[in-house]
Amino acid sequence: MSQTEEYKGFRANIPLKRISVEENKTWHVYDTGAISTGSSPLLCLPPIAGTADVFFKQILALSKRGYRVLAASWPVYWTHEAWCHGLAQLLDQLGLERVHILGAALGGFLAQKFAEVTRDCPRVASLILCNTFIDTAIFNFSDEATSIWMLPALVLRRMVLTGLHIGGGSDPGMEDAKEFIYEGLKTFEQADLASRLTLSSLPAVVASNNIHDLPVTIIDVFDDCSLTQDVRDSTYKSYPSAKLAHLKTGGNFPYLSRSEEVNLYIAIHLRNFETAVA
Repeated sequence: MSQTEEYKGFRANIPLKRISVEENKTWHVYDTGAISTGSSPLLCLPPIAGTADVFFKQILALSKRGYRVLAASWPVYWTHEAWCHGLAQLLDQLGLERVHILGAALGGFLAQKFAEVTRDCPRVASLILCNTFIDTAIFNFSDEATSIWMLPALVLRRMVLTGLHIGGGSDPGMEDAKEFIYEGLKTFEQADLASRLTLSSLPAVVASNNIHDLPVTIIDVFDDCSLTQDVRDSTYKSYPSAKLAHLKTGGNFPYLSRSEEVNLYIAIHLRNFETAVA
């Protein structure tokens, strides 16, 4: 997938911005599409194994529809609170009061925490949650969370790959998506891997009762992915008014393997906010 003309065109035409929010904290952001005063753009947050470019298909397709789309990779943070503070600073730097957030896996969990932390002064207009969760206990790493930072990169990378437990078999789209994620994972430094694993392991539960009034769309797949059905059901129950967007197949990374379907669901979600389109 990284060798396709589509991806090469994306990298050639859309610059990766480096935005510093505080000393030694630099976010990496792709930003494209219509910039309209008063509108809330879509911010995409990747999974534990992905960087901002995993959403290149969303950026290309949705920006053509008139939406401003950003995708961000975050620097090293060791607590959910610090991460949320960092995202708030990033939005301030970009001059964005509120954003719609598409979050995948860990990105989806952190998006929910950000909505929770900022509920008294809302920074989140709506949520699109893809293959995500509400409780880090599902990973069974809470006892090790405070010592993950000491592990070597090779061990951390294996932990991430083991946690993904990706199927896909002979499906070309899903196999290409897996390979793309694997390639990106190789570029992570030890601190980045340790930070992301720590954020997915520290004991934390989303207090969804504080944010369930937000418009939410849950994008889920019917085939195998890293999340058990019990985990998915917990997310559904946390957002009883959410719109469910089910894909027959797609695996862990449907925004790559089934991008046209995912993009359609995202566009349907954003149509409810007329000011999102220039």
